[in-house]
Amino acid sequence: MHRSNEECFERSISADPAEATAGGASDFLQLDMGDAPAGGRADWLAGQLRRAIADGRLPVGSKLPATRVLAAELRVSRGVVTEAYRRLGEDGQLAGRGRGGTVVVAAPVPAVGEERPEKAPGHSTAVAFGAVPGADVFDALRAAPARIDLSPGVPDLAAFPRAAWLRAERAVLADLPAAGFGYGDPRGTPALRRAVANWLARYRGLRAHPDEVLIVSGTAQALGLIAQVFSRDGIGAVAVEDPGSLGVRQHLAHWGVATPPVPVDEEGIRVEALRASGARAVLLTPAHQFPTGVVLGGGRRRELMGWAAEGGLIVEDDYDAEHRYDRAPVPALRSLLPEQVCYAGSVSKLLAPALRVGWLLAPAAYREAFVDAKRFADLGNAVLPQLVLARLMESGELERGLRLLRRRHRRRRDAMIAAIADRLPGATVHGAAAGLHLTITFGDEAGPGADTELAAAALARGVKVHPLSWHAQRPYRQGLVLGYAARSPGEIAEGVGVLGEALASGVPPR
Repeated sequence: MHRSNEECFERSISADPAEATAGGASDFLQLDMGDAPAGGRADWLAGQLRRAIADGRLPVGSKLPATRVLAAELRVSRGVVTEAYRRLGEDGQLAGRGRGGTVVVAAPVPAVGEERPEKAPGHSTAVAFGAVPGADVFDALRAAPARIDLSPGVPDLAAFPRAAWLRAERAVLADLPAAGFGYGDPRGTPALRRAVANWLARYRGLRAHPDEVLIVSGTAQALGLIAQVFSRDGIGAVAVEDPGSLGVRQHLAHWGVATPPVPVDEEGIRVEALRASGARAVLLTPAHQFPTGVVLGGGRRRELMGWAAEGGLIVEDDYDAEHRYDRAPVPALRSLLPEQVCYAGSVSKLLAPALRVGWLLAPAAYREAFVDAKRFADLGNAVLPQLVLARLMESGELERGLRLLRRRHRRRRDAMIAAIADRLPGATVHGAAAGLHLTITFGDEAGPGADTELAAAALARGVKVHPLSWHAQRPYRQGLVLGYAARSPGEIAEGVGVLGEALASGVPPR
């Protein structure tokens, strides 16, 4: 049913509220039951709500009108509204909060470059907090709208040195000969490999020749190359820390590599358990274990060296070692065991993940195999960004930026610790001395699933966090992993306050 423009205008300026709703219309989303097909009112209303969630008119955390209120405004039976809400609840987009009403808890995830489509009934792309995380869980969480993102692993993206990058880019283009626009070396440009070798010597105590450096598209590609090369050498399993990064496990699993868990305690990975696993290779985050933040202790390092001397291989993920505040630097394992360690790092935490630039240093026995794998993956990283990054590294711009970020991150870390003490007094903080995130754990009374329910409740209130259980393969303490680098102290305090409100409202853990 279509009204003329004149009729719509007259209705919109009506001074009588009863007259305004007499035609079955509501101010909420400008819904007009006159537009619904006969016999399909619940379908039509569910579709209107899906579109509003998809296009942002109903962001995550929004509260919908009570069913009886909306039914009265639309002049339909309450069952029509209840049925529409139920369908979106089954999709995972709405959830009932008792006296808190019906709340939007998730939005559909659009394909890159596409508008958000209306979801088909029964299909959900919501963040599945309560289930085993799927391969797209991080994509879904990143796409979910929220006021405050406390996801771990995100640096201060607003601090990206745009002006310095543009200056370096102009200088590179001014100096680059025509031949420089051709295919590059699959290992990476000599300028960046040299800059990375110098950076690692200055900041990680790691002496390496530029010829040992392989430039890759971030740590994610490094893991893919490692999985392929190891598999061809008969290594079908890489032991991992437990708890340890869910993302790392997902990347290795994609390439068919098993990831047997090895427990971590306050000194790092338990080497006797690693030995008992029978794995020939292990992936570690020794400088700042993810997610617990512990540093691999001296005794454990010696035990690990003994294990490696028996033929074991170590993958060292040095993901955020440059960010430290209250402790002395920890040397990279690669500096002690160059022929047993594949060392991976990137600029994702130094500058921005969007650059997709990282590096891999492999033992001599595997070096050519990694170069071959990289060659046939993509012929090498894009040359121009490599040259710009090399100039930033060699000019001192990256070092100056790191000093600035350390001061800023320290203030934000302190703000998060203070907020946790104030709003989550029962939580224990881990890993505060370095990195870009904190992990908090709750008492033994927090049962299985408590942290996923709390993370879901936080997202429903507009705050993103990671449940600690996502990153554990075996039963572990319930908790959350909270990033602080990308948010202001005020936003951090507000976000932690939302977590406190969720707990106070009766959401587990308890």
